[in-house]
Amino acid sequence: MAPSGKIKIGLAEDNLEFCQVLRNYLSSYHDLDVTAVANDGLQTLEMVRTTPLDLLLLDLVMPKIDGIAVLERIKMMNNKPRIIILSAFGHEEMTRKAVELGADYFIVKPFDLQILVQRIRQVCGHEDSTQSSYYSSAIRQEAQTEQEITEILQRLKIPPHFKGYTYLRRAIMLCVKEPTLINEVTKKLYPRIAEEFYSTPNRVERSMRFAIETAWSKGEIEYLHELMGYMVDEKKGKPTNVSFIAKISDRIRLNHKLRN
Repeated sequence: MAPSGKIKIGLAEDNLEFCQVLRNYLSSYHDLDVTAVANDGLQTLEMVRTTPLDLLLLDLVMPKIDGIAVLERIKMMNNKPRIIILSAFGHEEMTRKAVELGADYFIVKPFDLQILVQRIRQVCGHEDSTQSSYYSSAIRQEAQTEQEITEILQRLKIPPHFKGYTYLRRAIMLCVKEPTLINEVTKKLYPRIAEEFYSTPNRVERSMRFAIETAWSKGEIEYLHELMGYMVDEKKGKPTNVSFIAKISDRIRLNHKLRN
C-alpha cells in the first residue's frame, strides 16, 4: 500500500447482514477500501488469488471450507495479504493454529468496530518482525481473556443464547481493557454495548439483570459467592450488574498480573 493510498481490504464473512454492516462501516473511513467480498471459503481463495489486497478480514466459520483451511492454502501463495481473523470463539488452540498459519491478529466477536479499524491500521502500518511478534502476543492475550470470561459464565450456568450472556461477556471484556468504564456504566458502558448490538441501554441492562438472576438460581452458588464476595444486594441476595462485571473483570486483570 502506498503511503497516501487506501488500505485495500478483502472481507470474508458468511453472515450477509453483518457483512453489509461491516462493509458500510469500513467504507466510511477515507483510508479504507473494501475492495472485494466473499461469503464462503472457496470464494475467499479466489478473491485472494485474483484481487490485490493489503488485508484480509477472515471469519473462521465459513461454508464449503473453513477459515483454517483457507489459511493453509493462502500460506502457500505469493504476495499474501495481511490477515485479521474474526471469530466468535476465542479458544487458545484455535488461536495458536491461526497464528502459525500466518494470521496477524485475532479479534473475538462481538467486537467494537472502532477497535477493528485501529487494528487494521496498525497491522497494515507496521511490517517489521518485532511488530509481528507483538501482534502474535496480543492475539494470544485477547483469546485467553475471552476464554476466561466464557469459562466463568458457563460455570455460572448462564445459557449462551441469552442476550444477557453476550452483553455481559462484552462488558467484562471492555472493562478488562478499560477499567474506568465500570464507573460510567449508565453513561458509557450500556450505550456502547447497545450501539454494537443494535439495542438500547435499557434492554442491555435488563438482559444482563436476567442473566445474573439465572446464574444465581441455576449456577454454583458457592462459586458465585467466591466471585462476588460481599458485593451483593442485601435485600435480594444477588449482585448488581455493576458489581458482577467489576468483580469478574478485576479477577481477570489480577490473574494476568500474576502470570506476568
